[in-house]
Amino acid sequence: MNFYLKVSFLSAALSSGFIFSQTKDEVIKNIMKESFDNSQLENLAFSLTDSIGPRLVGSPKMQMANNWAVSKFSKWGIEAKNEQWGTWKSWDRGTSSVEMVYPYIKSLEGMQLAWSPATKKDGITAEVIMMPEFATKADFEKWLPSVKGKLVMVSQYQWTGRPEANWKEFATPELFEKYQKQSDAANEKWNKSLQTIGLTWRTLNKPFDKAGAAGIIWSNWSKGFGVNKVFMAGTEKIPAVDISLEAYGQLYRFIKHGITPKLKIIANSKDLGMAPTFNTIATIKGTEKPDEYVILSAHFDSWDGGTGATDNGTGTITMMEAARILKKYYPNPKRTIVIGLWGSEEQGLNGSRAYVSDHKDQLPKIQAVFNQDNGTGRVVNIGGQGFVNSYNYIGKWLSAVPKSITKEIKTDFPGYPGGGGSDHASFVEAGVPAFSLSSNSWDYGRYTWHTTRDTYDKIVFDEVKNNVALTAILAYMASEDPEKTSAERIVMPINSQTGKPAEWPSIQEPIRKGE
Repeated sequence: MNFYLKVSFLSAALSSGFIFSQTKDEVIKNIMKESFDNSQLENLAFSLTDSIGPRLVGSPKMQMANNWAVSKFSKWGIEAKNEQWGTWKSWDRGTSSVEMVYPYIKSLEGMQLAWSPATKKDGITAEVIMMPEFATKADFEKWLPSVKGKLVMVSQYQWTGRPEANWKEFATPELFEKYQKQSDAANEKWNKSLQTIGLTWRTLNKPFDKAGAAGIIWSNWSKGFGVNKVFMAGTEKIPAVDISLEAYGQLYRFIKHGITPKLKIIANSKDLGMAPTFNTIATIKGTEKPDEYVILSAHFDSWDGGTGATDNGTGTITMMEAARILKKYYPNPKRTIVIGLWGSEEQGLNGSRAYVSDHKDQLPKIQAVFNQDNGTGRVVNIGGQGFVNSYNYIGKWLSAVPKSITKEIKTDFPGYPGGGGSDHASFVEAGVPAFSLSSNSWDYGRYTWHTTRDTYDKIVFDEVKNNVALTAILAYMASEDPEKTSAERIVMPINSQTGKPAEWPSIQEPIRKGE
């Protein structure tokens, strides 16, 4: 071959993504360099959380996100598709406002709960009442007709808006102890009342919907300054809104002092009927063992109080960025690498459970699943999920990861199987070696998990870069491993309550039609 042909061949090979044979050290070095020096995380996060926004299952924004991900993977040369697994009630959040109009005019911080019915065009104006605590169910049933035409406050009144950490830092030991006792007593009293009337936070709104209330007012405080959790309305006819702790407390105190406040609520949401729901599945085809799989896993959907940045935008962009880097520096993996971005995790792991149900032929051939879903922090814990020999392969793969990444990671082998909580559990239930890459807190549970403040500015990108490098190297090592992983399970321990061995989590079928 002459010089010009050699140059032409080399150019074509490079442009097609062909990478000449590399040593393990070279691949890992390239992954590390790309993860930290050429990160695309900020652009991905902007597109996903700011430009698209929250990704409520079935919503137009969820469909937009699915299509965006397919397009992004395709630009990287990675085959991708949206795989339908069910249908869901499609709902689109419109403009909304909550105004106090008596005893004086004030705009309140609040928003509709997901799937809340809309108000009429000019809204509703009604008096506000507070659901009391009940000693008997009969007392509740006797009181219930009084809600007709009223806006009903159904959340516990918070006597203090200061988080516990704030009390602990500034109060005297005696005052902090008093705070704890008063808070515990208030919580116990409220929860006992709910138990007495046979309702939970999931079912609480339904009786008021049927009794003709004008609407429901929540304040689901997340125990931090200025932050509430926003879930679903659970009503068919009347709107449900969540308002800030500060506004809710003021309304409560008005009522307590004999003043009946009035609110005007305008909610312009749209019920769009039923819509198809999807998982986005991307694939880098294996060369030597194409019918064995390494799966990078994260849920794509979110609640819509914020923009789903840390739950689970960070897990999503981790897996997408890891895939981009693998395609660039490890384009011909030995095993097929699958990136699964699951739908409807928030309603019960439905997307990943559907994938497990619909791809039963893959399950015995899965080398490992790596799932990330608990915030913006760097990975600090990996457990064996009850697989007897998990230490042998996870330990071997982790040994290849630079100490700068692993120095804070604690491991627990063989561990105990996860029965829920995130999408690795869908695979664990089916006996597939699936592992949660668990992150440190960054106050995830209080400030961003399912809250109004789960937004781009809460992402700590240097931490997420660590997770990208870790995920990409683990995927590379799992793909290269000459041995198939063992899925042998531990003998489950004795359940102290029954005296019998505990059971491995059973396979759960997904909800394929959500209404």
